[in-house]
Amino acid sequence: MKQSRGIAASCGVALLTLGIAACAGSDKAPIAAVQQVDLSRYAGRWYVIGVIPTRFERDGYNSVETYTLDKDGHMCTWFHLRQGGFDGPVKTLRSVGYPDSASGNAVWSVHLYGLLRLQYKIAWLADDYSRVIVARDKRDYVWIMARMPKIADADYAAMVDRVNGMGYDISKLRRVPQQWPEPPTAPKLSESNPCD
Repeated sequence: MKQSRGIAASCGVALLTLGIAACAGSDKAPIAAVQQVDLSRYAGRWYVIGVIPTRFERDGYNSVETYTLDKDGHMCTWFHLRQGGFDGPVKTLRSVGYPDSASGNAVWSVHLYGLLRLQYKIAWLADDYSRVIVARDKRDYVWIMARMPKIADADYAAMVDRVNGMGYDISKLRRVPQQWPEPPTAPKLSESNPCD
């Protein structure tokens, strides 16, 4: 219990820092979003393959984002990672995404702890919903994700090229270590419904 409180407190500090950064303005042109996202197809598990990380996920291993579409059309989300190694402690963030139907559900407002409102923009999505790039107009953070924990090097390089074309500094990209199945000694990830 004490450890989970410590993690929650450190998450709160990290999110506060993230929230302050999110409120700052940007003089760069907005990143184009995809035209349409089928939320029911988008829901499910995504493995984070590459990232310009927030403070929370800087030393993450086995980073996974799981989306559940609720009855109101919101995306309830669990974000799990292991800190510092494949058998490291589990860190978890829960958030709710509010897709903007006027954007074809490609631009969301993500709410964390009921306090922060963060932009989430689906900037590229494979036709078969197997890979995605989630970006922000500030070019501060980006997520390259896939339905599988590993993708071909050529596919990853092509996605990095896309991120570069969006105006990001790709020298800040970190390829997230993914190793599945996880070690039997590792603490289990929660499979709880994030909408609960």
